[in-house]
Amino acid sequence: MTDDEVLAEFRAADALLEGHFILSSGLRSPRYLQCARVLADPKRGARLAEALAARLPGDLAIDIVVSPAMGGVIAGHEMGRALGVEAVFLERPEGVFELRRGFRLSPGQRVLMMEDVVTTGLSSREAIAAIHRAGGVVVAAAALVDRSDGAADLGVPFYPLIRLSVPTYAADALPPELAAIPAAKPGSRAA
Repeated sequence: MTDDEVLAEFRAADALLEGHFILSSGLRSPRYLQCARVLADPKRGARLAEALAARLPGDLAIDIVVSPAMGGVIAGHEMGRALGVEAVFLERPEGVFELRRGFRLSPGQRVLMMEDVVTTGLSSREAIAAIHRAGGVVVAAAALVDRSDGAADLGVPFYPLIRLSVPTYAADALPPELAAIPAAKPGSRAA
């Protein structure tokens, strides 16, 4: 799947938004990729996950996919299906990621940490730390979209389906054209 084909999937789902958005990192952006909308169609989600799975090196020997809730749950499930392995998710009941609902990792279990979108990599690094605390070994990370255009360092090999260069700004350093638009918070986590 080419970058144009990936973006066409987002456009077809009305999931590529233009405006003034507050990201989960607290940064502001003129574009937002609403992965929940693109993944609402199971066939579209399967196509995207299969395309990403095909890009992963064959020698990763992934045992399980672990994703952070909320945004990564569906992406992680679809990746688990594409790879033919179990998929579980992390939650933040007290502000720190952890496995719940009876999910467990075996010591040394080889994990693919799957995200929907990576912007700064903070949530991904927090998820990777939680996986290590639970006994897993993160052999790689993957995401549908890398908004950092390759700048985010997750500490493990990182395989996005698409890399985009989308500008982000601190709230006190907005360009005038963005400051003139009311901000929306479409994500799942408070800034």
